[in-house]
Amino acid sequence: MTQLESHNGYYLWKYVPSSAAGGIFATLFAIATIAHFYRLFSTRTWSCIPFAIGCIFELIGYAARTSAHNKTGELMPYIIQSVLLLVAPALFAASIYMTLGRIIRCVRGEKYSIIRVNWLTKIFVIGDVLSFVVQSGGAGFMVEGDNATTGQNIVVGGLFVQIIMFGLFVVTTTIFHLRMRRYPTTESYNVEAPWKSTLRMLYGVSVLIMIRSIFRVVEYVSGQNGYPLTHEWTVYIFDAVLMLLVTVAFYYWYPSKVIPAPPESGAYSLNTNSKYGEP
Repeated sequence: MTQLESHNGYYLWKYVPSSAAGGIFATLFAIATIAHFYRLFSTRTWSCIPFAIGCIFELIGYAARTSAHNKTGELMPYIIQSVLLLVAPALFAASIYMTLGRIIRCVRGEKYSIIRVNWLTKIFVIGDVLSFVVQSGGAGFMVEGDNATTGQNIVVGGLFVQIIMFGLFVVTTTIFHLRMRRYPTTESYNVEAPWKSTLRMLYGVSVLIMIRSIFRVVEYVSGQNGYPLTHEWTVYIFDAVLMLLVTVAFYYWYPSKVIPAPPESGAYSLNTNSKYGEP
C-alpha cells in the first residue's frame, strides 16, 4: 500500500492522491482539450483561446495528481497540480467575459449595458488577470512549509477577487438581458445568431465557476488540517466535476455564431445619458 512521504520533513499532501480519479479526469480533460482546440481553429473564434488553454491546464493538473500517487514526497507534481488546477478557471472566465461583449455587439445592445462596451471586456479581463496572478503567487508560497499559511491567505484574496468579478459580471449580464427583453433591437431578431442560448450558457457556467471558487475559499480558510484539504473527494465533486461541466456547456453552446457587429458611430451606454427605451 502506498504511504505518504514527506518533503524535507513537511507533508505536502494530507492523503495519498487517487491515481484512478486523477487518470479519469486527465482523460476527460484531454478529450475536452482536443474538442475545444478543434472548435477554436475550425471556427476561428479567437476570443476562446484562453478557454482552450484552461482545458490544457486542467489536463496537466490532473495528470500531475495521477503521477503524484507514488510521489507524494516530490515537490514538482504537487506544484504543477496546485497551480494549474487553481488558476485554470480564471482562463475560462476570460473567454466568458469576452463572449458577453460579443453578444452585446452582435445585437447592437451597447446602449443597454451598464458598463461602456469598449471598457466592459477590459475591466473584467483585467480583474481576471489580477485574480490569476494573485492566486498563482499564493500557490507558489503554499509549497513552502514555512509560508503555507501566507500562501493560503494570498490565494483566498485572489479567489475573492474572482468571486467579486463574477458577481459584477452576472449583475451586468442580467441587467443587459432584462433591458433587451423589454426593448429588443432589430438585430436581436436574427435567428442565425443564437445569442439568447449563448447568454443562458453564460449564466450557467458563471454559477458553476462561482460555486467552485467559493469551495476553494472554504478549503483554504479551513486550513491545512481542515476537512476539504484532508478529504480528496471534495476536490473532485466541487472542482473537477464542475469545471468539466463548464467545458461541456461552453463547447455545446460555442459562441462562434455570435459575431460582433461593426461599432456604431455614436453608440453609448446607459451610464452616459443614453436615451434608454427610445426608438
